[in-house]
Amino acid sequence: MKLVNSFLDTCRNAVRSVMREVAKGLNNFTGGKLSPNAVTIFGLLMHIPIALLIAKGYFGYGAVLLVIFGLFDTLDGELARLQKRASAAGMLLDASTDRMKEVLLYTGVAYALASSGRVHAIAWVVAACGFSICVSYVKAKGEMAMKDSDLSANEINRLFADGLMRFEVRMFLLVVGLATDRLLPVIIFIAVLSVYTALTRLVRISRKLT
Repeated sequence: MKLVNSFLDTCRNAVRSVMREVAKGLNNFTGGKLSPNAVTIFGLLMHIPIALLIAKGYFGYGAVLLVIFGLFDTLDGELARLQKRASAAGMLLDASTDRMKEVLLYTGVAYALASSGRVHAIAWVVAACGFSICVSYVKAKGEMAMKDSDLSANEINRLFADGLMRFEVRMFLLVVGLATDRLLPVIIFIAVLSVYTALTRLVRISRKLT
């Protein structure tokens, strides 16, 4: 597990490094007037047409756009740090919109699978969506439960951010499923490993609290 988390962290840091340069370019181009929250909201809104494309069966286009606008989840944070505007309100907005994005995307997936005659697959989509949100929910509640501990906010966030099915991994797998037209196996994979990740985080938090 440590090896997997190390690999995921390396990939995430590489993406952040690239998006940091993009954030610098955008910040210079707009004269520092581009709000990180505006980037967050724009990224959320663009997931509506992505979900519609998926629902209509245009999986390839959906995958490409999901990669492009999925990067906005990193861009807004880098822009906030660059402008020294990182805040608890911004973190709340970012986390909340991430969950909204997932609901939109899974709704599109459910519609696409049902339209192809695989109505039974909707149960797996609901499970994937629900347990994906559970992964983030357990992390959020864990951070709240430990807010009075001696650990800093960043240390607490780092402590509970590990796991196989973190948000960026779920989105990557969804892109793979769309690009290869293997949505149902990927959705089942996400659902099962999201349960494992949520339980792993729950056990870790419980141990820290006892």
